[in-house]
Amino acid sequence: MRWFRKLLGYDDKFFDLLEASAAQAQSSVTLLVALLGQSHEAPQLDAFVQSRRSEKLINEEITEQLCKTFVTPLEREDIEALSTALYRIPKTIEKFSQKYIVCPDQVHGVDFSRQVQLLEQSVVTVMAMVKTLRRHANIEQVKAQNKRLHQLEGEADKLILELFKTLYTGKHDPLRVIVSMDLYETLEEIIDRCRDAGNVIFQIVLKYS
Repeated sequence: MRWFRKLLGYDDKFFDLLEASAAQAQSSVTLLVALLGQSHEAPQLDAFVQSRRSEKLINEEITEQLCKTFVTPLEREDIEALSTALYRIPKTIEKFSQKYIVCPDQVHGVDFSRQVQLLEQSVVTVMAMVKTLRRHANIEQVKAQNKRLHQLEGEADKLILELFKTLYTGKHDPLRVIVSMDLYETLEEIIDRCRDAGNVIFQIVLKYS
């Protein structure tokens, strides 16, 4: 029946595009990890800009295909909502990188590793959840994955309070405190964007269960 599905315009292209979007979000996290690991080379913004542009192109392709396709595997508004949620991940990562790159002296020695570990786990979970849409996974599996995202977001909330507490001791330069707090908050925002994408996926799966 695959030929009949294609005749109607219903094939796997939307799943391909959504998975490509999630993969691009995951790639942007990899770039972020590499950026934070640089100690000698001057950090560059170009890779982050390109990652976000690539994600935007995928987003635009999804919009175009929605206009051209008669029958879609998911409701159009659900595809659009997930595409937008995924796009916001590399967009927010680019925002972090812009802030990080312009203030090298203030961020030198600041430890972002614990937040980054939570982010890496979050984006991997998002990627796995997006792939379940093609396979019509069991709702309990997706529910567990979404719960995991909320747990990671909760851990990030607790962590940022802990990080802020260390900055409020009065032992740090005021400008370094302001810059560090802003970057901590932006990293937490990226984790929130992953949680948002997971919520959209879970709602889609609930609708079709």
